[in-house]
Amino acid sequence: MQIIPVKTPDFVKALFPNFTWNINTKNKELYLTFDDGPTPEITNWVLSTLKDFNAKATFFCIGNNIEKHPDIYNNILSQGHSIGNHTYNHLKGWKHKTRHYTEDVKRTQLLINSNVKLFRPPYGKLKPRQSLQIQELGYKIILWDVLSFDWDKAVSKEKCLKNVTSAANEGSIIVFHDSVKASQNLIYTLPKVLEYYSKKGYCFKSLK
Repeated sequence: MQIIPVKTPDFVKALFPNFTWNINTKNKELYLTFDDGPTPEITNWVLSTLKDFNAKATFFCIGNNIEKHPDIYNNILSQGHSIGNHTYNHLKGWKHKTRHYTEDVKRTQLLINSNVKLFRPPYGKLKPRQSLQIQELGYKIILWDVLSFDWDKAVSKEKCLKNVTSAANEGSIIVFHDSVKASQNLIYTLPKVLEYYSKKGYCFKSLK
């Protein structure tokens, strides 16, 4: 049974005001994000699809994947997308000591080599002390307004699409995954999301 809501409730956002859940705007803008890459099987396809719609996005990369696939990582950069930190080993924050967790984040940032510091915790969870230290290191912690659930094998591709189109609006930060696990739903959903919102006059921007 799906417990996490597709659309993050306002009361949850209010409980954690130091996290970025959405962009406060009245303009027709959406912020697509892709977690867990770069991945040979799907990331370049994502880049090609975004290019077809002149869309920019933010890729929350796993450091280990950046090291294994530097050419794909450089493709993300060369096409003008933003990069976020998603830890080096896709750590579950609540299972690791804060020092270990922050060192994992720092290791990834050396590979990202950017003055822009965006961080998304794997699974959307981290300890309060981890959150504090990461913000003290200068990161914006980016969560989300809308979850596509593309990674969930119990979610059909049609439901994945509906999750986004029924919930996303001006300033929404939307979570997808450029991972093998999510690829079947993503290949179906992403072009349709881009087409659906483009026809409504939306543009797709990267986070800064």
